Amino acid sequence: MTAFICRTCGVQYPPSEEPPASCIICDDERQYVAPYGQQWTSLKKMRGEGYKNTITEVDPGVQAIRTAPPFAITQRALLLTTDGGNFLWDCISYIDEDTVAAVNALGGLQGIAVSHPHFFGVMCEWSNAFGAPLYLPEADREWVVRQDARIEWVSGTREVWPGLTWVQCGGHFEGSAVVHWAGGADGRGAIFAGDTIAPAQDRRYVTFMRSFPNYIPMSEPMVRAIVDAVRPFEFDRVYGGWSEVRERGKAAVEESAERYIRWLAGGQTARSPRDR
Repeated sequence: MTAFICRTCGVQYPPSEEPPASCIICDDERQYVAPYGQQWTSLKKMRGEGYKNTITEVDPGVQAIRTAPPFAITQRALLLTTDGGNFLWDCISYIDEDTVAAVNALGGLQGIAVSHPHFFGVMCEWSNAFGAPLYLPEADREWVVRQDARIEWVSGTREVWPGLTWVQCGGHFEGSAVVHWAGGADGRGAIFAGDTIAPAQDRRYVTFMRSFPNYIPMSEPMVRAIVDAVRPFEFDRVYGGWSEVRERGKAAVEESAERYIRWLAGGQTARSPRDR
């Protein structure tokens, strides 16, 4: 029996003799099936192909865990060192003995939370490797293809760990969430957002999309609902699935939302550089 992993989205399915006929996450309009068709792998095969995880410090108390060479969606997981223990935000599609040893050297892992289905990866493998509870969005239960006794369903706003508050924002998925860390960014507060609120390439703004690979925008009510959900919290930094907004995080979210909505409504005439 093999727990097959989709090569496109990186989500692991329950052990079976044969791979699934298709990946329900990739069949959805927010994701895609690769042009060469549905392809599957496994942790054993990935180890044989030379995949490894790297752990690098992003900020004091925040470590980024990435897989090399890049795999599937290529997102990072973020390890938060809090006063109550180590907490993993979002997940990736690979884990091995070296990764477990490296995380244990940092103090182990006491909890895991995942923002939405695209970042589920091999979350059950991570949870079982450390005996850590796995917090998932209740509203996205139908997308959880592999069940586990350590899963705890979360909705609304809830403190899932001392100092860490789960905030359901919706938008990308109904249950799409962020975690607010009051002690993050040297006490100024931080939001860990996956791509519910996605830092843009210029790192000064964020964006909101129903589908990033398929370029499906989000509606004005959805964008406003996301901003309303995080408005009660103070935060200077926004950590996304690949990068972060390093200052003025809350203002960046508000300003980005207004810019996004303005262009949805018709925007403004683009100006040439010499007119600015």
